[in-house]
Amino acid sequence: MSDSENTVKGESPIPTTDLVENNSNKYVLKCKFCASKILDKKSAKYVVQEVQLPLMLQDSRKEGEVQNETMNEFYHVESMYTFENIGFTHTVNNYKYLSCADCDAGPVGYFDMSTNQSYVAVSRVEHA
Repeated sequence: MSDSENTVKGESPIPTTDLVENNSNKYVLKCKFCASKILDKKSAKYVVQEVQLPLMLQDSRKEGEVQNETMNEFYHVESMYTFENIGFTHTVNNYKYLSCADCDAGPVGYFDMSTNQSYVAVSRVEHA
């Protein structure tokens, strides 16, 4: 991920999903693979930004190439201590990817080393 891949950042005035209430996550966020709890409800702010994240399931036929996907909706987490269960990868271009601490599924989002802020992709977690 590079700075040029973070082209738009900011709070969304009107969330495009019913998963958000008062600009925060309405539900508990869990891992899609093992149902481990990642965040409590109302612990993160909904934001819209355009970011390229590696696919959770890479095509093994494309050896040596990382396939990415453009994500637009995120939950912004101000402190890493807000998470219930999250893992961090090694640093890649001033970012760390977030994964489930129990099953290592991910990335579910990213941690920006320059701002110490975390972002969880809305579509990469289960809402319960």
